[in-house]
Amino acid sequence: MTTSQDDNTQISTEHLERLTANLGKVEELSKRLVDVMAHKSGHNPALDAPNQQLFANAAAAYWNEAINNPAKIIEQQVAYWGKTVTHFAEAQQALARGLLAAPEDPGPKDPRFKNPLWDTHPFFNFIKQQYLINAKAIQDAVASVEDMDAKEKKRLTYFARQIVDLMAPTNFLGTNPDALEKALATDGQSLVAGLENLVNDLEANNGELVVRLADETAFELGKNIATSPGQVVYRNRMIELIQYEPATEKVHEIPIVIFPPWINKFYIMDLKAQNSLIKWITEQGYTLFVVSWVNPGPEHAEVGMEDYIEDGYLAAFREVKSICKVKQVNAVGYCIAGTTLALVLSLLKQKGDKTVKSATFFTALTDFSEQGEFTPFLSDDFIDGIEAEIQAKGYLRSYIMARTFSYLRSNDLVYGPAIRSYMLGETPPAFDLLFWNGDGTNLPGKMAVQYLRGLCQGNKLADGGFDLMGHTLRLSDVDVPVCSIACETDHIAAWKDCYRGVQQMGGKDRTFIMTQSGHIAGIVNPPSKNKYGHYTNDDMTLAPADWLAGAEFHEGSWWPRWNDWLKTRSGNQIPARAPGDSDHPALAPAPGTYVKAKPKG
Repeated sequence: MTTSQDDNTQISTEHLERLTANLGKVEELSKRLVDVMAHKSGHNPALDAPNQQLFANAAAAYWNEAINNPAKIIEQQVAYWGKTVTHFAEAQQALARGLLAAPEDPGPKDPRFKNPLWDTHPFFNFIKQQYLINAKAIQDAVASVEDMDAKEKKRLTYFARQIVDLMAPTNFLGTNPDALEKALATDGQSLVAGLENLVNDLEANNGELVVRLADETAFELGKNIATSPGQVVYRNRMIELIQYEPATEKVHEIPIVIFPPWINKFYIMDLKAQNSLIKWITEQGYTLFVVSWVNPGPEHAEVGMEDYIEDGYLAAFREVKSICKVKQVNAVGYCIAGTTLALVLSLLKQKGDKTVKSATFFTALTDFSEQGEFTPFLSDDFIDGIEAEIQAKGYLRSYIMARTFSYLRSNDLVYGPAIRSYMLGETPPAFDLLFWNGDGTNLPGKMAVQYLRGLCQGNKLADGGFDLMGHTLRLSDVDVPVCSIACETDHIAAWKDCYRGVQQMGGKDRTFIMTQSGHIAGIVNPPSKNKYGHYTNDDMTLAPADWLAGAEFHEGSWWPRWNDWLKTRSGNQIPARAPGDSDHPALAPAPGTYVKAKPKG
């Protein structure tokens, strides 16, 4: 008996010591939290939510519907009241009978509610089911609003979904069984680790909350990520031009130049050897150049689309032709860099310049008539907020763009990671794709406004022309051979919108490929994985739905199909070229220096 008491005393003492130590850590972390929030940089509040007019319009439309069709509204309300009261009554009856258990029907499955307690524990089950009832009521109410502009309706739907996702019981410690169980099992250490993760994330972003998705200490550019061998052979204020080492003894005469989006960094195409598009292209016998864009700061405030064209595209073309001693190149543009490549092709057409032999577009929008899931962020109030932010800073900070993209998939990219990091105290995973996703870049102020106002909102490239560099640039001017790859579930550049843009291009040699999966996985889809297939259809006169209905499905990656298309436009075989020449000495090994620069602000 004495031994048992001694053991219990020792356990209690150890428990108290751990608890005291954790409380001390909490006090220290709390001081850091107060300090970082006191020095928070802040941003324009218009970037956080829609203005009140959206909800006023929604309320007016809803009550107008109630007056004109009261039966419909009453039916919705009665259904919600009925479900809620019935749910409460069933829980009360179970408790009255002493049944401390969830009902036989625990409710619909939802990936957020994986813990068995959501289905077996009466408290957690009641909360889950009531949340799902509330969520459906909100979604039904929004869906029923009819007398409202279509774009406003899309915005309302988006922000209503954000409210629903935010209020999930999994997002709160007191109603998250995973977090509570771990806190008990670790004597509160998980909560201390979570608070430390929260403070670290806030400190890394000057008080702005951007959830860290990956362990940043697990990767080093040029060491275990972005390792394809090559050299920076040219540098100016906007770009570093990387020429990659050849992987074959002979190469095609016409080189390839890839322009990645400057919203992200280029090494998404070179994460590791197994899925590196850069490595694969060199293995197919091509001389490959890739542009690495500068990470802008306040000094780039007046850099516009014209600078990206002059000091980016045209400079790269000039230097590549000089190094390879050729008159033409094959150009590739990814996302916004594809949009800009279309501008460049129109400019070259009007100048009579035949530098580009063929153009490939990766998930690139050129027709913005349909704005899809980005509708909430292309309204005047949101872009007004961006312009105010730019006027204050001179550039658009990377975290604003990152947050915008993340909230399109908020449960996967915001709340889920936040729960694991801040409530469970887990270290973010060592995942290369998520590391890249968090390695953001800023946007120059002038360029961001030109792109958002002129191309996204105004759709001027496809509708009337985009005035730039003394020319009116039009999509119909694009008449070089084109291959466009779009992704079936892309939430950034919807495949139907990419397809419509290619339809409006002026050339007859047009190929469109739709690959399975989304904006990244659909493009970074190596043949060795044999994971995602793709669709083709030679009839580009069809509407998008008809094109897909008549398309042929092919198993496996689109990369070999693109290679078959490209090699017929790449000239004869010649001896492989080493990077650079006497006029283009090696300035730095790949992946270069610009890609390693962290965003300012």
